[in-house]
Amino acid sequence: MEAVLSVSIINYVTKGAREVSRYKTHVTTQRRKAVGRWRVKALVIGKIIVSIMPLIVLLLSCSQFNMRSPDSWSIYRNSRYNFEFPYPSNWIAFPMPDNRDGRAFRDPQNPNIEIRGWAANNLAESKAPSQEGTLKQPQRSQQQNFITEQGLTGKLRVEVGSDLSLMTLSLSQGNVLYSWQGQSESEQFADYYRFFNYVARQYRLPVSE
Repeated sequence: MEAVLSVSIINYVTKGAREVSRYKTHVTTQRRKAVGRWRVKALVIGKIIVSIMPLIVLLLSCSQFNMRSPDSWSIYRNSRYNFEFPYPSNWIAFPMPDNRDGRAFRDPQNPNIEIRGWAANNLAESKAPSQEGTLKQPQRSQQQNFITEQGLTGKLRVEVGSDLSLMTLSLSQGNVLYSWQGQSESEQFADYYRFFNYVARQYRLPVSE
């Protein structure tokens, strides 16, 4: 009787040990699965953050130029050639030139950041007719690569120098050549590119009658 009881106790203890071992194995497996799922989620979240980071940086860089509110902008209107373009209201205006053909503005926080607009008579439009009796017209596909919010097409050039970089817009209407330009130090040009592009698109010419 005692032998049978001993065998039963041993079997019970052995079975209990096996159950404990199975439970530990189950818990370990579940933990590994949970860690694996966490790693996958962390990897996905990391990829999302990396993908949207340039957009976040771009939006933050735009805010420093007061692009978030029209109330923070002013409009320069040229009385001689009747063109206009917006500029941040806190920017400082350069003295008006004697011929009143345009004006420049600079960032009070960084004097090397400038935007300017001007116009001049386009002498190329006044050339004598060719032998065929018609004026030679420039090839639009090669010279016009930019459209303003007003719907006018023009030529946009970007020049990156060792010290200064420029974005220059040229538009022609009648016998007048209209121009706008943004300038910054080359190391800051990438930060101001979107700002310059925005102002260039808002450049407006007088409506032709």
